[in-house]
Amino acid sequence: MSAKILTSVAALALSAGAAQAEFTLNILHINDLHSRIESVNKYDSTCSAEDDAAGECFGGVARVATKINELRDKITAEGGNVIVLDAGDQFQGSLFYSTYKGKAAAEFMNTIGFDAMAVGNHEFDDGPTGLSDFIDIVDVPVVSGNLDLSQSNLLKGKVEDSLVLEVGGEKIGIVSALATDTVETASPGPNVIFQDEIDALTADTEALEADGVNKIIALTHVGVTKDLKIAEMVPGLDIVVGGHSHTLFSNEEDSKYKYPTMVGEVPVVQAYAYSKYVGHIVLTFDDDGTLISAEGEPVLLDASVTPNEAITARVAEMAGPLDELRKKVVAEVSDVIDGSRDACRAVECTMGNLVADAMLERVKDQGIQIAIANGGGLRASIAAGTVTMGDVLTVLPFQNTLSTFEVDGATVLEALENGVSQLEDGAGRFAQVAGLKYTFDASAEPGSRVSDVMVMEGDEWVPIDEAKTYGLVSNNYVRNGGDGYSMFVDAENAYDFGPDLADVTADFLAENAPYTPYTDGRITAK
Repeated sequence: MSAKILTSVAALALSAGAAQAEFTLNILHINDLHSRIESVNKYDSTCSAEDDAAGECFGGVARVATKINELRDKITAEGGNVIVLDAGDQFQGSLFYSTYKGKAAAEFMNTIGFDAMAVGNHEFDDGPTGLSDFIDIVDVPVVSGNLDLSQSNLLKGKVEDSLVLEVGGEKIGIVSALATDTVETASPGPNVIFQDEIDALTADTEALEADGVNKIIALTHVGVTKDLKIAEMVPGLDIVVGGHSHTLFSNEEDSKYKYPTMVGEVPVVQAYAYSKYVGHIVLTFDDDGTLISAEGEPVLLDASVTPNEAITARVAEMAGPLDELRKKVVAEVSDVIDGSRDACRAVECTMGNLVADAMLERVKDQGIQIAIANGGGLRASIAAGTVTMGDVLTVLPFQNTLSTFEVDGATVLEALENGVSQLEDGAGRFAQVAGLKYTFDASAEPGSRVSDVMVMEGDEWVPIDEAKTYGLVSNNYVRNGGDGYSMFVDAENAYDFGPDLADVTADFLAENAPYTPYTDGRITAK
């Protein structure tokens, strides 16, 4: 293969003495598209017409199609071998998903032509029914090997444990796993049973090897930390192509991880999220099926990539019914409201303060003192200037409702500990708060990280009382145990059917326009 196909070449020799390459495989891959059917701006929100005209848009399925078709056609024309993979989370993240559910994702995946897709946790956001309906209409094999679906009438027989693709006369095996905490981050229901990711991948890899498959890809949706462990712990894998943590692997851009990152002799790759990149990794195997090199770089889908015309027209057609709501002006803001994943899952962020303040303001006359917003529920930032309802819905796409309930102070402390229990993994459970202040020490043992918890009583901050009952507000997902908040499931006087969180936030912005984003030290890291 010519290196000209790649944005950059980062060749990594894996073994010596292999002068002739027997087989070369190009893998084009995306992950965590999250219903970014339309192009996005630098904050990963839907791109405006003004930004589009200025050439400041990225991604969208029309650009994904252009780049995949361009690369695939070129590789094929040169006699090369290529497969196209999706590492999960097509669902959730824009009005396209709220309106069309999995139908939009399936239509565009079919048009582009993927060879395999891993199940992401958000594919379960509408329960097993949502995933089942999607599989019924998508022409792409869907794979996840650590799901026991034998008890699910909806999904039994629909999700493959593993796949074997015939490419260039060679058998390419694909094994897959989905993060086991999906029971906390989505709604798989009681009949979807999760098995340990490494155990399942090991068993599926061994089964493929027993069938004579000696080139095996792990297509996973478990996050970068687990991917690196999988590469280390699962014998027989040739590469891990991952998703879930929205991590950019790159040799050219500012990134913690090189593309690929080598774990021993196993390369690991991921391509950020939100349709912004197409990953392109080139694997070369010797005559015995041993991987001897892995090289590549994700391709940035900026304005230099011309969107596919037919898909652009179809996207515009589907967007028509959404535009009236999206274009409704909510407020003006003086600065960027930071809803980035890196911030809102680790520290006090301006988007977290906005949403938590909005929740508390809506219900404080009901005796509610504390608001907790899960950082993972905040899906984008908002640029300075005019804010539309479309902007708000991109930040808060889950159609979660306001939920009020009562728990004692000890339960609040347990909830805050849960919030900081997976900081190392960038988990969505991090607690953005209002009416409450706390300090945490990330270096302390889980379960003892939180200290100095204060609650606003009247006009004063007072230490939380573990025995006292407090009124809390969150969203229905958190109140029902999502993101590890199982301590709220049996809360007293729970009411989960309040207004949509996006509407609450939009109303708060309007009432406080022009809005100035801020942090005030309510969350302190030692």
